[in-house]
Amino acid sequence: MVEIQNLTKYYGNKAALKGISFTIKENEVLGFLGPNGAGKSTTLNIMAGVIPATGGSVKIQGYDIAQQPVKAKRCIGFLPEIPPVYPDMKVREYLNFAAGLKGIPAAKRKGEVERVMERLKITDVQKRLIRNLSKGYKQRVGFAMAILGDPPVLILDEPTVGLDPTQLMEVRNLILDLRRNHAIILSSHILGEISAVCDRIVIINHGEIKADDTIERLEEADDSGLVVKLKVQGSSREVPKVARSVDGVVRVDNIQFVQTGVYTYDVELENDGVRNALLSALLQHGLEVLEISTEKKNLEQVFVKLVNQKTKHSSLEDLLQEMDDEAAQEPAAQPAEDKPAANAPAEDAAGTDGKKED
Repeated sequence: MVEIQNLTKYYGNKAALKGISFTIKENEVLGFLGPNGAGKSTTLNIMAGVIPATGGSVKIQGYDIAQQPVKAKRCIGFLPEIPPVYPDMKVREYLNFAAGLKGIPAAKRKGEVERVMERLKITDVQKRLIRNLSKGYKQRVGFAMAILGDPPVLILDEPTVGLDPTQLMEVRNLILDLRRNHAIILSSHILGEISAVCDRIVIINHGEIKADDTIERLEEADDSGLVVKLKVQGSSREVPKVARSVDGVVRVDNIQFVQTGVYTYDVELENDGVRNALLSALLQHGLEVLEISTEKKNLEQVFVKLVNQKTKHSSLEDLLQEMDDEAAQEPAAQPAEDKPAANAPAEDAAGTDGKKED
C-alpha cells in the first residue's frame, strides 16, 4: 500500500529526515510516534505531496508521489493537525466543494457527500456554519473530507489534539471503523491513543527511525530495567537491605503491607539474569519468597528509552518537556534555503494549504 525508502529532507544544512524507510500494509493502522520536532509532520506532508523530499521516494499504491503526483494523491485522504476547513462555509457546502477539488464527478458528488456525512454522523449539522461547530464536530468534518472518494490510504496528523475525553473515544472508534477499508498512518505523541488503535508503531526522533514493530514485541524485546514484584515473608527492613546488596539490583521501592510479616516489593533489575541471584540471597537470609511476578514494560518506558539515549528521564512527561524546550530554542527553519529535491515533481495536483514543519 505505502512504501517509503531512504526519505531525506533538508532545510538549509539542517536535516529534518535522515534516510528513513518503512511500509504500511492494507487494513493496517500504523502509529507514527515521536516528540515534537522529531520529523513526524514533515514525513506526513511529504507523503501527502504537500512538500517535496530532498531525496528518497514515497510510493502510494505503486505510484511515486514525486513522479506521479496526480495518481498518487487520488489514493490519499490527508487530515492535517489543523483540519483545512473553511469556517464561513456550511458543512455540506464545504464537503461538496472538497469533492470537486478531489475530482469526484458532479453527478456523483451529492451521493458521496451524503455517504461521508452519514459515516461520520454529521448529517444533523450539514446546514450549520463550520465556525459554529465544536472542536469534535470540526474534526469529524475534517475526517469526512479525508475519506471523500474512498481513498485506500489515510494520513492522519495528530487527529486527537485538543479533544475532550468523550471526543477522544469517538475518534478512536472512528479510526477502528475506518481500518476495515483503509490503510492508516496515525501521527501522535499520545501513547494511550497509539496503544488503543494501532497494529504497529514506528518511533522517530531527530529524523531517524528508532523502532518499527508491534507494541507487544517492543514491550517484550528488551529485558533491561526489568521490574519484578516480590511477596516476601520477613522483616520489611531486612528485605530491601538484602536485595540492594545484590549486584544488578537498581532499586527497591513501593513496599506494601499484606498481612503480619508479609509485604510486597517492586525490585528493578538491570536484566533478567539478576533474578536468580536475588532469590538466592533472600533465601540465604531466611526470607521466604511467597510470590514473584514480572511487571510488563509498557509503551511509555519503551518510548522514553528509545528516544532518550544520552540523558536520563524517569517519565515521558519530563522527556517531552525537554524536547519541547529544545525545539522552542532552535531558530526557525528557512524553507527558501531548501536543497533542490532530486525527485521534485514535474506536475502536481491540488494539495492542502498551509505547510507545517514538525
